[in-house]
Amino acid sequence: MFDSQILGLAKIPIFSFAAVFFLVVVADSIVSNLSLHSVVLDTTRSPQGLRSTLLKPQKLRRISTHEVIFPVEQEVEEAKIEELDRSSLLPPVNVTDQERIDWLKKKLPNFNLFKSTRLSRQFDGRIREFFGHDRCRIQFFMTWISPARAFSEREFLALESLFKSNPDGCLAILSRSMDSAVGYEILKPLLGFGFRVLAVTPDLSFLFKDTPAELWFDEFKRGKMDPGEISFAQNLSNLIRLAVLYKYGGVYLDTDFIVLKDFSGLTNSIGAQSADAFGNWTRLNNAVLVFDKNHTLLHKFMAEFTSTFDGNKWGHNGPYLVSRVVQRTPKRQDCNFTVLPPIAFYPVDWIRILGLFANPVSRVNSKWVEAKLAQLSRESYGVHLWNRESSRLKIEEGSIIGRLISSNCVICKNIYSS
Repeated sequence: MFDSQILGLAKIPIFSFAAVFFLVVVADSIVSNLSLHSVVLDTTRSPQGLRSTLLKPQKLRRISTHEVIFPVEQEVEEAKIEELDRSSLLPPVNVTDQERIDWLKKKLPNFNLFKSTRLSRQFDGRIREFFGHDRCRIQFFMTWISPARAFSEREFLALESLFKSNPDGCLAILSRSMDSAVGYEILKPLLGFGFRVLAVTPDLSFLFKDTPAELWFDEFKRGKMDPGEISFAQNLSNLIRLAVLYKYGGVYLDTDFIVLKDFSGLTNSIGAQSADAFGNWTRLNNAVLVFDKNHTLLHKFMAEFTSTFDGNKWGHNGPYLVSRVVQRTPKRQDCNFTVLPPIAFYPVDWIRILGLFANPVSRVNSKWVEAKLAQLSRESYGVHLWNRESSRLKIEEGSIIGRLISSNCVICKNIYSS
């Protein structure tokens, strides 16, 4: 780990050498296994430069890192907190509304996501510093409310695809669990390639302040509303994505979205999940959102969330919400936006997503796969994997998803074991 010339071992007395050795042993015993250096690619910051990096080896240089060194004790505590959060965010089922409200009041002290910490209080400063330079061509956001250890190889492949098509983009993952030693180790391979990704603990009170969500969040924290039977983490993610885009602007993506194209040409856009025979959208989805800071439509989405919140209906506070609002919102100069056709983000509906994971077994299937791949390459910005339906499916070799990921990854490990 240490260079003998730097330490000057030849000149250090025996007792000094023993002291240094003791300090090294103690340090290794109390910090997590994070390297004091990382390898990054020595290339330009232009899209062409980073794309060329992915195609041919580049000269490597060694730089010091400034990541936090996390104590082992913290990692153990994080694991305990993650398990506590996982259980505390799941409301009881088959009970009355009042019983769920009583449950919420009892569980609120255990909602670590709501607690103010040193990291959460640094949220705005860290975000602005991360995005505050000209190297971030696009601001991407994701949310992760599950434990860091649940961030699987498949989610990581989604991150790879984002940077393959948008190498000069910067990704902030709003997550308490990923803003940790465990999360750092997960993201470290991307950092080693020079990509800019940051897991940051959100400050929810700050995010919702001066938005329509502020009063709703205050009422919720006081245990004055029914959280419903649907996972509260899902409903909270629906609101966080709206608030973070309203505060900062950029692109929000679900973690089960494989990116196929550069997003820099998109502005103030939302995608249709389905359309009728005439091409008119019938339902929108909120898995991909592209909006400027302070956009009027985002404000309307948050107002709708708080005024019609229902935690008992799947999708009511997400896809159905954005559909309701857009349906009654006329386009005008102060609220300009584009509804993209299903092929843009949702080329395959959740009912048919299973077919994209399977290896073609006949000549007819193979022709269909080739035709579908050609269409996706031409017309789609990405593919939503509908993890609720596909998370247990194995990606088979030769399948559409397998070939898309193979063509749009940067590290390309464990594609068919994810």
